[in-house]
Amino acid sequence: MEKDSMIGELVRLVGRENVLSSDMHFKLYEYDASLIRSKPDCIVLPTSTEQVSKVVKFAHDHKIPVIARGAGTNLSGGSVTVRGGIAIVLTKMNRILDMDIENLRVVVQPGVVTLDLKNVLARHGYLYQPDPASEKVTTIGGNFAENSGGPHCLKYGVTSNHVLGVELVLYDGQVVQVGGKALDNPGYDLMGVLGGSEGTLGIVTQAVLRIMPKAEAVKTMLCIFNSIEDGGNTVTAIIGEGIIPATLEMMDNLTIKAVEEAYHVGFPTDAAAILIIELDGLKDGMERLTERILDICRQNHVREIRVAKDQAERDKIWAGRKGAFGAVGRLRPNYLVNDGTVPRTRLPETLAKVVEIGKKYNLPIANVFHAGDGNLHPLILFDERDKDELARVHAAAMEIMKLCVDMGGTISGEHGIGVEKIQGMSLIFSARDIAAMKKVKAAFDPLNLFNPGKVLPETEKAA
Repeated sequence: MEKDSMIGELVRLVGRENVLSSDMHFKLYEYDASLIRSKPDCIVLPTSTEQVSKVVKFAHDHKIPVIARGAGTNLSGGSVTVRGGIAIVLTKMNRILDMDIENLRVVVQPGVVTLDLKNVLARHGYLYQPDPASEKVTTIGGNFAENSGGPHCLKYGVTSNHVLGVELVLYDGQVVQVGGKALDNPGYDLMGVLGGSEGTLGIVTQAVLRIMPKAEAVKTMLCIFNSIEDGGNTVTAIIGEGIIPATLEMMDNLTIKAVEEAYHVGFPTDAAAILIIELDGLKDGMERLTERILDICRQNHVREIRVAKDQAERDKIWAGRKGAFGAVGRLRPNYLVNDGTVPRTRLPETLAKVVEIGKKYNLPIANVFHAGDGNLHPLILFDERDKDELARVHAAAMEIMKLCVDMGGTISGEHGIGVEKIQGMSLIFSARDIAAMKKVKAAFDPLNLFNPGKVLPETEKAA
């Protein structure tokens, strides 16, 4: 369809104020937080489910690709329009529709910012547990599309564990309800299919979320180690004791230095690793459990332990952890975030090999990881203006993905596949596996118009 005609029809459907089509707007929406760049043909900012439905039906009738996106924090290229089409930006759909505190449920639109929701709930004494590091800007719809995790996913699970139902716009504009407030819905578990599907199966316009009361007590500890191995062994020992903290987060020396230079939170720049341990739960028994964990740390050669005395000290520790990606961005013009997951007992071994990969390709790599569930985030630092360096970055990223698979893990824990990891799918799935997933995709999206070119490779190699 001719572009001017398409824009004119979209203006008719959703209003001039909700359609962007200037060169400046195309530039603004050609990227996310990955390395991928590609301009959409038009940008639409709907304000209701009805408008989303109309835009999708129009796109279906004219065979135009549609890509739903929120704040653009995607780290694997999932929200970039690699085949052109209409970028449906859901950030105007940002209302909390229902606060059902008595039944521990809230209903929100997809453009609600994660931290905004948490702040509203906090005033009532409740929590929405998923806490991606980008929660200040990232949206609920994007979290569900990528099945985002965060530091607290060790104890509380990832986003799909807290999204119980959605309102979904299908490929032809029809609107259906999947799941709901109840825990036991009959029929097929389509929520399990939709969570983490990266916008390739439908567009979520409402979500039913599980919420929880705030914990009676929280204890946050900063444990400092002279070796990553000692930190990793501490994590394994804590879990081996049957203790499941709310979080077990680690950073290596390069990340510690970057964070301290950026935020001055008091992290020791000579440490090989720091481990953030947080407990939450009932007041009764909290001190005893804390002492058990500190004993385990001492047995594993911890250099120093700092226990946060109040909320201000706790906030300072978490400001350093959640600001880590931004701090590392000060070291080089660009970085690529890998997102592999390995069995936690193999984390020290995996990190040692990641360091070797960095040396092999002459690339600095900073490491931040959800140590409790073996989810590592090697940040490969580079300058995209150096084409040779950029090629080495992609080669190193593929090697890190293969390393994680060889260690008994997988290629993504929470950042999705998108475009950047699509060739890594053959490392974990056979040609038959991928063909089966393509049948699911075809059932939901027979014309392949929802976020095409993502998640599933065009050709399959035997794993």
